[in-house]
Amino acid sequence: MASADTTVSGKFCEGFAWGVATSAYQIEGKWDADGKGKSIWDDFTHTPNHVEDSSNGDVACDSYSKVEEDVKMLKELKVSHYRFSLSWPRIMPTGKADNINKAGVDYYNRLIDALLKNGIQPMVTLYHWDLPSAIEESGGWLSEEIPELFADYADYCFGEFGDRVKLWITINEPQIVAYLGYCVGLHAPGTQDPLTKPYLVSRHLILSHAKSYRVYDSKYRAAQKGKVSLSINSDWAHPAGDGKDPKDAHAAELYMQFTNGWFSDPIFLSGDYPPLMKEAIAKKSKELGSETSRLPVFSEEEKKMIKGSYDFYGLNYYTTRLICDPASNEKATRMHPDLDAGSATDPTWERAGSPWLYIVPWGLRRLLKYVSDRYGKPTIMITENGCSTKHPVGAKEEETLQIEDAQRQNYVKSHIQEVLKAYRDDKVDVQGYFLWSLMDNFEWSAGYTERFGLYHVDFQTGTRTPRKSAECYREIVQKNGF
Repeated sequence: MASADTTVSGKFCEGFAWGVATSAYQIEGKWDADGKGKSIWDDFTHTPNHVEDSSNGDVACDSYSKVEEDVKMLKELKVSHYRFSLSWPRIMPTGKADNINKAGVDYYNRLIDALLKNGIQPMVTLYHWDLPSAIEESGGWLSEEIPELFADYADYCFGEFGDRVKLWITINEPQIVAYLGYCVGLHAPGTQDPLTKPYLVSRHLILSHAKSYRVYDSKYRAAQKGKVSLSINSDWAHPAGDGKDPKDAHAAELYMQFTNGWFSDPIFLSGDYPPLMKEAIAKKSKELGSETSRLPVFSEEEKKMIKGSYDFYGLNYYTTRLICDPASNEKATRMHPDLDAGSATDPTWERAGSPWLYIVPWGLRRLLKYVSDRYGKPTIMITENGCSTKHPVGAKEEETLQIEDAQRQNYVKSHIQEVLKAYRDDKVDVQGYFLWSLMDNFEWSAGYTERFGLYHVDFQTGTRTPRKSAECYREIVQKNGF
């Protein structure tokens, strides 16, 4: 079995999905054009002090006007798939299915048709964080009504695009929606309520996914023969000291259940939240004077609907953390008051441009094995994996070009190496890899100060220029491995 520092040769399965990924708000621009409704990210970025460089996605990569240019880059990369998201308010300005914006629908039809004409299969994400403002005004993800509204939106999209789209992601990184949006407030809508709202939001996200999956099952699967899942974001939680202290090993498993398992367990395992997470929140709730847990419950009927609502496991991985019992390391940070686990990093790990992104390729292999073992060996599609560079506020566009981008090239090669080891040696059923991102784009609360693109984007002129990492990735794609 190959170790982490060993380079291996080998190929992935025939038909392996090689792709790149983007999302609507991050690339499309034209935020108020052609009948599009506002999203919570329009509201969030137009409010001062929410984004590092005070920027927004009003123009971004202007992909709404550049379908041909986007497809040209994809063809140059030789990828077989392109993962992009639909903007809910571009299709439904009020968020409701009784108000369809034809111009928005036409744009996505043009994109899908152009991809297929050029031999590229679309993987479509229904929700990549740009909730219609009209729904937010009536409660957003805190509302009991949103699972039904989301299922109506999904129903429309399956019906409109599903004759050509065979891979669907319902929700991208629901843990990030709940945590960054409602716990610490770094993402839209900017709510800070760590003890209650993230858990309520998580319930509605899970129900929204499950309802949408069941809609596809009952109305579209027989004719369209597509596959539906969601994308789970997950760090690998490696126990400090390699788990020699049982308390650190327990803390690492607790961390995995609180993050990965928060959304994975209900859908891929049990229909309910992970046991360690339920125990911890019930205990903390009691300590705060409540006889009932702050974690909402699913009814037995809901559990049946949720459990098994997937056709593959969509996994987003970027980095790893060292996890310890918080009492053993005062310098370790705690992600959440309910989570008795300390998080740290190894000082020898190389750091990418994003302050949170440490480059730990072997963590991806271990995470793949963990997911495969815990969830019954599902087919796994790596729906995001990528490396950023940092550019200070006010940096000139020529300073962000970085054509050579050696760090990103090494990141791509080393991480796909670990995927190959998981596939070849650990017998993990990996059938796709989507690199984040096709091109530089609006990186949420970091604005344009962090760049993940295989292609540089000059946001002054709109020019797209391939970096050496694009060539590096193309070679791996063409060889279907190493």
